[in-house]
Parts: sequence; structure tokens; C-alpha cells
Amino acid sequence: MTMHISIAGKGGTGKTTLAALLIRWLVENGRGPILAIDADPNSNLNEALGMEVSGYIADILSQARTATPSPNIPRLRMVEYQLHDVITEGDNVDLIAMGGPEGPGCYCAANQMLREFIGRLRSNYAYLVMDNEAGMEHLSRRIAQDVDVLLITSDPTIKGIRSASRIASLSKSLELNVRRIYLVLNRAGEKTVEALSKEIEKTRLEIAGVIPEDELITKCDIEGRPLTELPKDSPAYKAVCEIAQRIFE
Repeated sequence: MTMHISIAGKGGTGKTTLAALLIRWLVENGRGPILAIDADPNSNLNEALGMEVSGYIADILSQARTATPSPNIPRLRMVEYQLHDVITEGDNVDLIAMGGPEGPGCYCAANQMLREFIGRLRSNYAYLVMDNEAGMEHLSRRIAQDVDVLLITSDPTIKGIRSASRIASLSKSLELNVRRIYLVLNRAGEKTVEALSKEIEKTRLEIAGVIPEDELITKCDIEGRPLTELPKDSPAYKAVCEIAQRIFE
């Protein structure tokens, strides 16, 4: 059965970095194949993984919403053909990117097509890792259902912790089937965590781990290199490895 890990959090809290490094850990530990879903309109998970995007789901859904059905090919089958074309295949990792936000109008039928497509597709993978947009819209539409682990990222601020708490509450109010929820503090140190301890306690969220500030990640960003090229002794990657061992072992 496919294990689904979803990563959520307000913008700028390191969701994509966490997703990319978790995927790297899975690959390096022979846990593939992995389906990566970049559900953020500002798609850049592919860059963090060093992969080229073949196309965007949002474009296909937008076309499906207005296209005239063919008398010979059912709409669902036609859309599924197109969806397969935008899967970027890598070494033990396949990636699909949602792309831009949805435009005006009803996307109910299109989202249903996408749910059915991902439901069939995920069965071919050992792990599904989804990098969500800040508002968790794709989770709320149940595009990828049955979340085994929801990792909520936060920066080391009271506002960030409170935002993470609201996201956790949202996942419960939407009646999503989420088995485990963890908090991940990004770009934080031990003293900062200690200072925020009372606020963290209010969330009632278990901390999966703390990722420190890492100049090597900044260097990768400046040089346009993927996070898969980070050295294994990178402080951030070492922290993510500890998180992975905690949630996967």
C-alpha cells in the first residue's frame, strides 16, 4: 500500500525544501518508487529535485473544463491520456506539477477526473510525497486522499506556530483521513525552540524535528543547483534524515 506524506504550511516556511530532502532520503535508502506531487502554484519542487517539468495539470484541467467531448473518446479517457504526458520520470522518482491556480468557474468534474487519475496512479508507487500550497486547497478537495503523515512546517516565530496550529485544525475540520500530524520547525535553533515552547505546547502538535539554518541550502539556491547535490553532512539534510527515520521507521 502506498504511504502518503503531505507537507503543508504557510508560504516561505520551507515546505519544498523538506519535501525534496525527504524524497532524497527515500531514494538513497531504497524506498522507491516515489510519486512526487507539486501542488503549489509557484511550482519549484522540480528545481529542488533537479528535474524538468513536462507540463502542468492545471492547464489540462482548464482545457478539459471547456473542451467539446469527442464522440469517439470519453472525456475521462482523453484527459487521462493528457495527464500521463505531463508525468516527469526520474530515477526512482516521478513528478507531476499542478501549476497555476484555477481560474473562474466550476472545476468539480475536472477535479473528479484528477482524483480518479491519482487514485489509480499512486498504486504504482511505494510513497506519495505532496508539497501543498499554503491553503491546502488540494487536500481539501481530496485530490489525494488518505494521508498517512501530515508534516506542517513553521518558521521560528509565534505567528508561524499559530499558523501551523490553524492548518492542523483545518485538516480536522475537513474530516480528512489523516493518521498522524507533526510539526516541523525550519531555520530554527535550540534556543529559539525553547523560547517558543509555550506556544508550541498550545498547538498540541508533536514535533517531528527541527531543521537548522543551513548556508549550504542558500548556496545551492544562489548557484541554481538542486538540493539533491547537498553534501550528506549538510546540517539541514542531517536534520531531515532524523525526521525521516522517525516517521518512516
